Amino acid sequence: MAETIYLSPLGPLHLREAHDRITHLDWGPAVQTGLLGDAEPPNDDTPLLNRAVHQLNAYFFCGLRYFDLPLAPAGTAFQRAVWQQMQAIPYGETRTYGEIARWLRNAPRPVGTACGRNPIPIIIPCHRVVASDGLGGYSGDGGADTKHWLLQLEGWSADRPRTLFDAPADEIERSPGLQ
Repeated sequence: MAETIYLSPLGPLHLREAHDRITHLDWGPAVQTGLLGDAEPPNDDTPLLNRAVHQLNAYFFCGLRYFDLPLAPAGTAFQRAVWQQMQAIPYGETRTYGEIARWLRNAPRPVGTACGRNPIPIIIPCHRVVASDGLGGYSGDGGADTKHWLLQLEGWSADRPRTLFDAPADEIERSPGLQ
């Protein structure tokens, strides 16, 4: 497994890949709390990790709208279905837990649980899934403040949230999908 630390505007992010697919992106607690001591943070120089860092830079600083990376998040079939629905949410838009639940013929609570277990946040944009009465939670470092920051980065406004029913049909299927 190859891994690297990406220094994002939100703090250090720990990226991992296995078998030429991104498997994890998380806030690296060892980096944040200094648990690494004097050890250098991991910085494997693989083509895929370099591409992921390049795309994250483009997302944070240049408005990249779609990540084009091979992904392999580990999860149940239901979790992977939720994550695939999240990837179909266009940049700068949101869907509610209930809307995704209706698409998957399930309840909102399991959708929220799957969002919270997303091992590749930002790239699989769980921050674009909101509660029907507000932002809802966020499992990334900083919680709802980070979720709000990511949505604002994408130009989303709480004054005019877009829903699945507003979205043009041609925008719904632009996701590369999970492998």
